[in-house]
Amino acid sequence: MEKIYIDHAATSPLHPSVIKAVTETMQTTFGNPSSIHSFGRESRHLLDESRQTMASSIGAKPDEIIFTSGGTEADNLAIIGTALHNKDKGMHIITTEIEHHAVLHACEYLEKQGFRVTYLPVDNKGRVSIEDIKAALTDETILVSIMMGNNEVGTMEPIEAIGALLKNHQAFFHTDAVQAYGVVPFRVDELDVDLLSVSSHKINGPKGLGFLYVRNSVSFTPLLYGGEQERKRRAGTENVPSIVGFAEAVKIAMDTLERRTEQYNEWKRLFIDTLVKEEVQFEVNGNPQFSLPHILNVSFEGVNIESLLVNLDLAGISASSGSACTAGSIEPSHVLVSLFGKGSERVTSSVRFSFGLGNTTEQIARAACDTAAIVKRLKI
Repeated sequence: MEKIYIDHAATSPLHPSVIKAVTETMQTTFGNPSSIHSFGRESRHLLDESRQTMASSIGAKPDEIIFTSGGTEADNLAIIGTALHNKDKGMHIITTEIEHHAVLHACEYLEKQGFRVTYLPVDNKGRVSIEDIKAALTDETILVSIMMGNNEVGTMEPIEAIGALLKNHQAFFHTDAVQAYGVVPFRVDELDVDLLSVSSHKINGPKGLGFLYVRNSVSFTPLLYGGEQERKRRAGTENVPSIVGFAEAVKIAMDTLERRTEQYNEWKRLFIDTLVKEEVQFEVNGNPQFSLPHILNVSFEGVNIESLLVNLDLAGISASSGSACTAGSIEPSHVLVSLFGKGSERVTSSVRFSFGLGNTTEQIARAACDTAAIVKRLKI
């Protein structure tokens, strides 16, 4: 039985070219990039080249890129670091109810330090209102953190409009772009964002790596203390082989972005059309007009999600009920609760399919047919 992996929003397989880049660097370059001798300079050169690749991919300057251990650290550094450094200007933060827990838990930590956080609701398609943001802003607001694209339902937020709203306000604007990066094109200056988080393993790069874009005008307090790496902003010897692999993944993602976007949208339509053809009762969660192309979140009325996932797995199909970071939690998805309310059946009957490297049209067609058959069987 062929296994079909359609949980790329949780993590993605390493691209063969990335594996090659990482292993070759491990074999040839081991110097500490902070060392001034030739071995160190070789590593520093690879680090600088990789940083330039990251910067170019979002229209930033190389010195505005800070390498981190992943999206979680990038979110924490952006939110906690910026808030602590700028608390003399105010202690109010705005975010949404559907952010990744790396954002929500960072905000909860700040609340314990005396900050006030406004958690804005979203509509039943997962989109925040510009008017709600405007109403929540005060003279004390120092940070607004709103994700670019939701990792569970795929809804994209009006980041450009939020950036325009905040342009003449003191608040810094952070967006978690972990799910959107490498899937949708954007430039930081066009979005007017001050901080932006990215993770490597979502785009077929190594795990345990990411970066934070920080506009040069933003001041923040580092969270790690030790050496003077990353221009004294993030202590710790840089993982050069993985960073080189990350850079390779970025190049591939940017070179193939348009083709992949078209392909993902085709697969999404194929999956939905198959469910319709098989006369399965379902609802698509999220905003079809503003949506990440690789994520499809569907609720099946009367079907227990755990039973569905187990049966999909037995059929060789790997999907999920939401964020992998909350796997094993007995609590329902906070994203779906925000969209539909805690008592809604859609909270406990929704599954996320997400596409990526290694998938084929034949796989998606089979996955959709098998899903339809399993749903019919579970409803008997």
